[in-house]
Amino acid sequence: MAGGGFTSAGGETHFEARITFTVIMSCIMAATGGLMFGYDIGISGGVTSMPSFLERFFPETYKRTQAHGIESNYCKYDNQYLQLFTSSLYLAALIATMFASIVTRKLGRKQTMLIAGFFFIIGTVLNALGNTLILLIVGRIILGCGVGFANQAVPVFLSEIAPTRIRGALNIMFQLNITIGILIANIVNYFTAKIEGGYGWRISIAFSAIPALMLTIGGFLVDDTPNSLVERGKEEEGLAVLKKIRGVDNVDAEFEDILKASKIAKQVKSPFKNLLKRHNRPPLVIAICMQVFQQFTGINAIMFYAPVLFNTLGFKSDAALYSAVITGAVNVLSTLVSVYFVDKAGRRMLLLEACVQMFVSQIVIAIVLGLKVQDYSQDLSKGFAMLVVIMVCTFVASFAWSWGPLGWLIPSETFPLEARSAGQSVTVFVNMLFTFIIAQAFLSMMCHMKYGIFLFFSAWVLVMSLFTIFLIPETKNIPIEEMNEKVWRQHWFWKSYMED
Repeated sequence: MAGGGFTSAGGETHFEARITFTVIMSCIMAATGGLMFGYDIGISGGVTSMPSFLERFFPETYKRTQAHGIESNYCKYDNQYLQLFTSSLYLAALIATMFASIVTRKLGRKQTMLIAGFFFIIGTVLNALGNTLILLIVGRIILGCGVGFANQAVPVFLSEIAPTRIRGALNIMFQLNITIGILIANIVNYFTAKIEGGYGWRISIAFSAIPALMLTIGGFLVDDTPNSLVERGKEEEGLAVLKKIRGVDNVDAEFEDILKASKIAKQVKSPFKNLLKRHNRPPLVIAICMQVFQQFTGINAIMFYAPVLFNTLGFKSDAALYSAVITGAVNVLSTLVSVYFVDKAGRRMLLLEACVQMFVSQIVIAIVLGLKVQDYSQDLSKGFAMLVVIMVCTFVASFAWSWGPLGWLIPSETFPLEARSAGQSVTVFVNMLFTFIIAQAFLSMMCHMKYGIFLFFSAWVLVMSLFTIFLIPETKNIPIEEMNEKVWRQHWFWKSYMED
C-alpha cells in the first residue's frame, strides 16, 4: 500500500490520522439530527398520555382512560387515530428517504442535512401551533420528511468523516443523540404535564425547535465528506478536506482508496439497480434484516409508549412520566457503553450479549404481567411494579449498547461507495416502514395480545441471535472502502457472492 497507511498482523488497515477538533465538531453538529429524531420519539409518548392533549384531540380515548373497571387495562389507549398521530411521521420518512438518496448523491451529505433542518423547523411550528388533528398530522408528516433526510445523510456522513480506528464510536454519536433526545423529551414532558391550563403539550412540542435549529446551523458550518466531494468530481476540494479532518498531510493511501471507489461509483448509472447486483447482496441483506430486527426487539414500542405502558400497569400519570425519565437516562448511559466498547470488543460481541439480556428481561416482564395484570383488575404490588421498571431498564440498556447504534453503524460502513447512498436509503426506508408498523399497531397488539406481546418480541430476539451468529461479520478497524476485500471475501457464507 502507498505511504500513509499500514496493515496490522490481524489484517486491520490503519491510515495515518489524528483525532482533530474539526472531526469531533463536525460529528457533534451532524449528530444533532439524531437529537431531533430522539426528541420526537420521546415527545410522542409523553404528549399522547397527557389528559389535556387527549381531551382536546381524542375525547373518546380520554373518557376511557378516566373510567375505572369499564375498559380492559390493556385497551384504554387503543385508538387508530391516536396511533396515526405517532406513526404518520414514520410513513412520511420512509417515502422521503427515497428522494433523500438522490439528493445525498447529487448535492452531498451536507446539503441533505441542511434540507432536513428546514423540514424540522417547519414541522415543529405547525405542530406547536396546531388547533386541529389534521394540522397536527400535517406537521408530523413534514417532520417525517426531516427524519427521512437526516437519517439518510447523518450516519453516512459520520462513517465517511471518522478515522477508521474510532469510526464506530463517532458513528454512534448519532444514536447517542437519539437517546439524549428521548431523555430530554421525557424530562420536558414531566414538567409540562404539571402546567395548568392545558397547554403543556404545546410547550413540549415547541422545544423541538432547538435541535432543529442546531442541525440547520451545523449544516452551514461543516465541510462535506471527502468521499462525497470526490464522487461529485471535486477532487482537489476533497483532498483538502481530507487533510483538514485527518490533521496530517500524508493522506495519499486513504485518498487513493476514495479515488478508486469514486471511479467505480461514476460508472454506476442506476444506483438502485446496482444495489441488486450479486456482490452488493451481503450488505443489503444485513442492512434490511438489522432494521427489521431493530424494530421487532420491541424497543420503539416501549420508548414511544413508555408513559402509556406504565399508566396501563397502574402507575399514576406523574409516576408514569417519571418512570419514562428513568428509562431515558438508562438509554443514554448505556449508549455511552457502546461508544467505549464498539471499537475494542467489536460489533458482534455487543450484539450477541444484548440478545441474551433482552430475551431474559422480556420473558420476566411477560410473566409478571401475565400473573398480576388482568383485563379489568390488576394486583401489581409496589415490588412487582418496580421489578417491571427494572426489567424495562435492563432491556433498554442492552438495546442501547447494541442493536440501537449498530443498526445504523453497520449498514453505513459496509456498502461500497457506488451503492452507499442507495443502500442507506433502503436502510432508512425499511427502518421507517417497520417503525410505522409497530407505532401503528402496538396499542392494538397490546389490547389483543396483552402480556403475550412481550413473548412475541422475545421470539424475534431468538431469531436475531441466530442471524448474528451465522451471518453478521466483524467490521471493526476495517477501512470503509476496503470492506469487500477484508470482510465479504473472507466470510464463510458471503464470499460466494463476491465476483472476481
